[in-house]
Amino acid sequence: MHEGAHPDWIIPDWPAPPHVKALITTRAGGVSTGAYESFNIGLSTGDDAQAIETNRARLRAILPREPHWLKQVHGARVVDGDKLVGRPEADACVARERASVCAVLVADCLPVLFTDRAGSIVAAAHAGWRGLAAGVVENTVKSFAANGTRAEDVLAYLGPAIGPAAFEVGDDVYAAYTQSDPRTRVAFVPHARGKWLADLFALARRALARSGVTAVYGGGLCTYSNPARFYSYRREKITGRMGAFIWRG
Repeated sequence: MHEGAHPDWIIPDWPAPPHVKALITTRAGGVSTGAYESFNIGLSTGDDAQAIETNRARLRAILPREPHWLKQVHGARVVDGDKLVGRPEADACVARERASVCAVLVADCLPVLFTDRAGSIVAAAHAGWRGLAAGVVENTVKSFAANGTRAEDVLAYLGPAIGPAAFEVGDDVYAAYTQSDPRTRVAFVPHARGKWLADLFALARRALARSGVTAVYGGGLCTYSNPARFYSYRREKITGRMGAFIWRG
């Protein structure tokens, strides 16, 4: 457990080198109230600004520096955190410098954390169905390749997201995946006329497999079905955001 981190927060269980640090926040440990109770760190949620700042201050106290916050747009752009200026529109961040903190915010979408076996590079990706379909996972792995890291040396961790029993989608989502990769059909279960239940974890694993990444950990924690622990936009609409963070210590 990272010093200062709330005991309910998630510390990835994966074989990353000891100097690679990562955590995923939950609802616990903050001062937000009502629909945002309690550790909301999302600025655009409608929560009290002072409560969000208090929560972010508690987070900053256990991070080596301010995280690289992104303006997430459900796309596939990956930015270099070591050269980041401002808050760009992007859904993944990669970093090589020590104490350079990659970050994504989530409330049903899947956070995917990355490093390599040597711990020479880290990344965080925001992978909802649109971002996954657009290639945010593949683009993140490509950014590792540009650093000289082979796909077989990449480690990936899947954080909490809306689970396959709760994620209803339409024929458009089914077609977006299966027309380009028929093997993704196993991630969809017929639910009602024109509706499917989709497995984000399975879709992410398939995207990682297409990229040559086989060392995949985590997955399976459902945000929708656990309101006491996780925010869920699909469940509540007015809700907070959790964060996934990774850096080289």
